[in-house]
Amino acid sequence: QVQLVQSGGGSVQAGGSLRLSCAVFGWIGSRYCMGWFRQAPGKEREGVASMDNLSRTTYADAVKGRFTISLDNAKNTLYLQLNSLKPEDTAMFYCAAHWGDCSGSLRMNEFAYWGQGTQVTVSS
Repeated sequence: QVQLVQSGGGSVQAGGSLRLSCAVFGWIGSRYCMGWFRQAPGKEREGVASMDNLSRTTYADAVKGRFTISLDNAKNTLYLQLNSLKPEDTAMFYCAAHWGDCSGSLRMNEFAYWGQGTQVTVSS
């Protein structure tokens, strides 16, 4: 049974950094895509970053150059490094996964499994 368990959220001042973790239990196969999404109050959930088993990555324009998605295969743990944080980054962040053929898209409906979410708050 696949489960994604998140950690690493918190509150920081603008310009600060955080690293979010997503431990994947019940790993299914070698072909996959993994992603990070966020949702701020009153806004729709949006894709932040994604990667696949070929290490192809996709980033939303708003986070390019500041956020980095990575996967530690030995630990089955997905990470999102958030640098140069801005108040507008404040949101609930979710990790997501899919196994099989997939693109490096940021479309929510391409991901079948989701973490529980972790809050990121950035103050000015």
